[in-house]
Amino acid sequence: MAHRSLNASSATAASSQQSPILSVAPATGPLRSKVLALNVLPDQAVFVDSMAVVLKSIDDDPFSEPMAILTNETSSSYHEAVGFYRLDARQDAIGERDFGPGTVGLRAFLIDARHQGKGYAGAAITALAGDLRLRRPEVRRVALSVNLRNERAQRLYERCGFVAESELYYGGSSGPQTVMILTL
Repeated sequence: MAHRSLNASSATAASSQQSPILSVAPATGPLRSKVLALNVLPDQAVFVDSMAVVLKSIDDDPFSEPMAILTNETSSSYHEAVGFYRLDARQDAIGERDFGPGTVGLRAFLIDARHQGKGYAGAAITALAGDLRLRRPEVRRVALSVNLRNERAQRLYERCGFVAESELYYGGSSGPQTVMILTL
């Protein structure tokens, strides 16, 4: 299985430390059981379903691809799953809006509770963008929606280059959401 390793040197503008080196890969085979063990912090559970629910919904959706976020910073944790995201190829996957060809939806993005605060989220967005450029060069934009109450995630996405659309999405199960676009 090929993992794409990318150094996310610009993941956090204020950080002078070396950014983590992450790889991303489809969460199939042995990686599926690794991502199944991922959990978010209790206060984040309102924004993302459990991995069992997410993976089941992906199994039922031919337009979705489960992706593992992996780190290889130490030999003892080589290719340890530290996060997850779902790519959704349906044109109206995000906010029930049609962003047209060349757009993929980013859903269920998470970093495991044990690995938060290490710079992995920003590095994962950089790795995700690099992976899409290599594996799916037809993709030019990534769309996502983020709950208005999830200010921490909104700031992360903005730092990573996502731009908020002016119109909110009101169909989210936990309240209004901002729709954001990253141009690759």
